[in-house]
Amino acid sequence: MKKLSIADIVSKKNREKIVMITAYDALFARLFDEFADMILIGDSLNMSFKGENDTINATVDEMIYHTKAVKNGAKNSFIVTDMPFGSTTNVKQTVKNAIRMYKEASCDAVKIEGGKNISEHIKALCDNGISVVGHIGLMPQKVRLEGGYKIKGRGENGLNALLDDAFAICEAGVFCFVLEGTLSSVAAEISKQVPVPVIGIGSGLHVDGQVLVWSDMLGLFEEFKPKFVKQYLNGATLVKQAVKSYKDEVKNSLFPSENFEYNK
Repeated sequence: MKKLSIADIVSKKNREKIVMITAYDALFARLFDEFADMILIGDSLNMSFKGENDTINATVDEMIYHTKAVKNGAKNSFIVTDMPFGSTTNVKQTVKNAIRMYKEASCDAVKIEGGKNISEHIKALCDNGISVVGHIGLMPQKVRLEGGYKIKGRGENGLNALLDDAFAICEAGVFCFVLEGTLSSVAAEISKQVPVPVIGIGSGLHVDGQVLVWSDMLGLFEEFKPKFVKQYLNGATLVKQAVKSYKDEVKNSLFPSENFEYNK
C-alpha cells in the first residue's frame, strides 16, 4: 500500500473513508500497517499502555519514544502524534514542542486538542512547516476540568459551538480533524460544512473516516468499554486462554516437548 500524502488524505473528503487506528509500538504498528491509512500515536497510551486513569500525565518524551517505535514498524501508514496535555499552554511552547516531536520522532503530523482557543497555535505550527490534525468535540485532556467524559453538540448552542471550533481550526490550517463524542446528526452537519476530512470517534457514520484505540477495538482493554467501541476480537479472553495453556503445560512438564528441544 502506497503511503498517503496530505493531498491524498484531503482528496478523500466525500469520496473514500479514511481508516485510522492507534498504535504505540513497532509490533502492532507492523500488523496494522497493511490496513491503516493513518496511525495515531495517541496520548491514550497513558491509559491502555501505562494503566493510568486518564491521558493527562503523558509527556512529550513519552510521545516521542512511542512514535519512534511505531515508525520502526509502520512503513506505509501516515503517522500522527498527539501533543500531550501541558505541551501547548502558549504559542511559543507549542511550536517548540512540536518542532522537537517533528525532528526527533519524524512523525508526519501532530494532533492538537482544541478549537477557537487553539487556532493561533495551529497557525503558528503551519507557518513553521508542521502539518496539523485538529481535535474537537469531547477532548480527553479536559476530562478532569469537566468532571468526566461529556457528549458534545447537544442543542442548537452545542452545534454552533462545534461549528465555530471547526471553522476556526480549518482556517488556521488543519488538513483534517478528529471529532470525538458528538451526536451523529451533529457530526454529519459539521462534516458537510467543512472543507477538510472529519475523522470520527464516537460521532457516528456520516463523517469522512473513523479512528479507534487498538486495544479497545481488539477487546484487550477490560477496564471499561465506551458505547461507540465495537470489539472486533475478544482479545483479552484469547490471550488469557493462551497464557493459561502455557502455564498448565509448564506446571505439568509438557512444555518443552522434544519438538522444542535441541538434541544434536
